[in-house]
Amino acid sequence: MCHDGWEKSWETGVTPWDLGKPTPIIEHLVKSGTLPKGRALVPGCGMGYDVVALASPERFVVGLEISNIAAEKAKQWSSSLPNADWFSFLIADFFKWRPNEPFDLIFDYTFFCALDPSMRLAWAETVSRLLKPDGELITLIYLISDQEGGPPYNNTVADYQNVLEPLGFKAVWMEDNELAIKPRKGFEKLGRWKRCGRRQSSL
Repeated sequence: MCHDGWEKSWETGVTPWDLGKPTPIIEHLVKSGTLPKGRALVPGCGMGYDVVALASPERFVVGLEISNIAAEKAKQWSSSLPNADWFSFLIADFFKWRPNEPFDLIFDYTFFCALDPSMRLAWAETVSRLLKPDGELITLIYLISDQEGGPPYNNTVADYQNVLEPLGFKAVWMEDNELAIKPRKGFEKLGRWKRCGRRQSSL
């Protein structure tokens, strides 16, 4: 879907991917204390619920959105929250954006599967460029196998492996998401990826 398509979806309220709250597994991971501190990025953040859930004095979070409407809505509802100093929302193209410094953590959920499959290698290269060498990528993988066209597009764990592993990423954790929302129960995997020694992306 092009930029105008996403903008139209937010304008008309046709956003079936929007949970209206933080992703339960993110709240669980925050409470577990196992997430990297420092700087975090949530591409395709939508209304920013996960951005807010991740943000703390120990972790500054950037929510990246291509839709002006979504980003403005995110800013409006979250600007007065107690942790508002620890997150920001930016309108930019994930693939073209050049931040001043890389991130310790990147969280992807419903972003990879929204991309045309021809863009998946570029997604992996961009993740590699934006993530610190010792950073962590978290992918909440929505397993789809019966979709005609998209978004969302059909995707499997292997689709992530095929583009991430050649860049030196290894899944150090890949398990069923036991906290998936009811409609997606049994259709989600939580992947935690670390880079293990391959070259840095040339992007």
